[in-house]
Amino acid sequence: MIKRLLIANRGEIACRVIRTARRLGLLTIAVYSEADAHALHVALADEAWPIGPAPARDSYLKIDAVIEAARRSAADAIHPGYGFLSENAGFADACAAAGIMFIGPPPNAIRAMGSKSASKDLMARAGVPLVPGYHGADQDPAVLAKAAEAIGYPVLIKASAGGGGKGMRVVEAAADLDEALSAARREAEASFGDPLLLIEKYMLRPRHIEMQVFADRHGNCIHLFERDCSIQRRYQKVVEEAPAPGMTQQRRAAIGAAAVAAARAVDYVGAGTVEFIAPGDGGADDFYFMEMNTRLQVEHPVTEAITGFDLVEWQIRVADGETLPLAQDQVVARGHAIEARLYAEDPARDFLPQPGRLDHVAFPADAAGVRVDAGVRSGDAVPREYDPMIAKLIAWGATRAEAIARLSRALSDTEIAGVRTNRGFLAAIVGHPAFAAAEIDTGFIARHRADLLPPPAPAGARILALATLARLLAERRASEAAAAGTADPHSPWAAVDGWRLNREAWQECLWRDGEATVAVRARFGRAGFVLSLPGGVGVGVAADGALAPDGTLLASLDGVRSTARVVRRGDIVTVFDRGAEHLLTLIDPLAAAAGEAAAGKLTAPMPGRISAVRVSPGERVARGHALIVVEAMKMEHTITAPAAGVVGAVHYRVGDLVEEGAELLVLEIGEAA
Repeated sequence: MIKRLLIANRGEIACRVIRTARRLGLLTIAVYSEADAHALHVALADEAWPIGPAPARDSYLKIDAVIEAARRSAADAIHPGYGFLSENAGFADACAAAGIMFIGPPPNAIRAMGSKSASKDLMARAGVPLVPGYHGADQDPAVLAKAAEAIGYPVLIKASAGGGGKGMRVVEAAADLDEALSAARREAEASFGDPLLLIEKYMLRPRHIEMQVFADRHGNCIHLFERDCSIQRRYQKVVEEAPAPGMTQQRRAAIGAAAVAAARAVDYVGAGTVEFIAPGDGGADDFYFMEMNTRLQVEHPVTEAITGFDLVEWQIRVADGETLPLAQDQVVARGHAIEARLYAEDPARDFLPQPGRLDHVAFPADAAGVRVDAGVRSGDAVPREYDPMIAKLIAWGATRAEAIARLSRALSDTEIAGVRTNRGFLAAIVGHPAFAAAEIDTGFIARHRADLLPPPAPAGARILALATLARLLAERRASEAAAAGTADPHSPWAAVDGWRLNREAWQECLWRDGEATVAVRARFGRAGFVLSLPGGVGVGVAADGALAPDGTLLASLDGVRSTARVVRRGDIVTVFDRGAEHLLTLIDPLAAAAGEAAAGKLTAPMPGRISAVRVSPGERVARGHALIVVEAMKMEHTITAPAAGVVGAVHYRVGDLVEEGAELLVLEIGEAA
């Protein structure tokens, strides 16, 4: 019987498992890398054991270290969460050898379905329809090129051993195949330790439909309905929902039967997901098997929301030998649920990861039908070594429209400062008319990119007024505190009302808003401040209020009272107001102006590690030539030549760590190439 449970993961899934296990009366044991010493999952667990340095390969992916922590902590069982070792058959074997229960499927099932190539062969023998493709073991580039030609471009390259968009590339033409294969193989090796690739026909406007399955050790296997995971960027899911919009009972029954058959074919036990690709207007028989994920999925909360089940609890109970609590005909779906994944990334810069410190974190509290799965708090860090997901927001409603409305409000009420996030991007997706109309497929983001990623708008008068008022109130509070500590706090020299002899008292605040510099003049009045704003008319805006230590601003602007949040770190100010957020930089007029970067100096777009250097000093390159590759959070970004030129100095080697903005190399622009 399980009494002491070790969670071999981090982030929101580790927190999720800890909370469920504690509700079941189990003692929880966390493991952590050096980067996660102060993480939330470490604070929540009853015990926490260090397992190594920050890189996942030296900690969360190191089987011996995890098993040793389990042995020393006397754990009865290990829950692997998702990612890392959750689909590693060798880890399941190691658990068994150590006499520790692995909360997941048997190793043979992981092996059978863990390889996309092997699983497709298995499904073909079972009669499940497959997408045309090459799933062979021969990875010779010539063989892969011949297979791609036979399939017909465009094709999709996929890592055989993994998912989550890692090791995936769409190739439009034969000329691009070699580079795509190299990049996909590196990502596959880094993420899963297996460079094996497969190639499939790339379908246009498909929907990504997956079935949640669950099986016990007593021969029972059921499905818990489908999820639509079609809204994706970089082949990674962003918004998921259950049930799938427009799904007919006939198609649901057909896909459900195929999913259960797939699980039974490998004697599956526990939670799993069978993923299919289906044309948006296809019938019941028009779907194709893609893969089976032999673990819990990131998007499992939407299934929990419509069924009322706790799938982590089911995992623990099934692993402990219990039977499934319900038969297939007893499983009923109620309402609709949608999940949005909140990432530390910059959508405007091709979704580049944004590791860094979270200065401020606030999620909606006690909102009807809303659940937040998070693994961070204010002050925590988003480490560069791991996936940049911060949290998941899940909304349930009696109808899809109600779920959309609740998720939209939840996103509006979410505040993250310190790193850029995709919160606004998610809000744009959920608020898009095409999403409301369920006109969704895997090309949704690309098709509506102009709507979802509009050019940044300048700060309006209200944002500038709030930022300036917060600054003035903070200065007033600091001056009052300083005056209170003097020998005579009532001295006129300790006054904080801006009084000046024989002249009007005013102060100018300079803000950098994107590329523009904006000035706001604040005059000190009898009842607060009078702000002269850009584009304003008349005598200005009467402003006053109160600023709390957490940045909550109770503002009065021309007598209209409202609440906003203004968070400042150094010179960076983030204003949260009415569901929107805006970043401003406070300019110190006495500081020296920063020098402009030289045109030929190419810099790192994000903190990361150099995974490839494609050029040498003196080499002539054409515009678009790949120069150097930066890897962060298991994703690669290739720096290419902005124009023809000659490579000058190359400042980094493969394996070096770089900070955002670091000069990577010099390209002498304009030289003949």
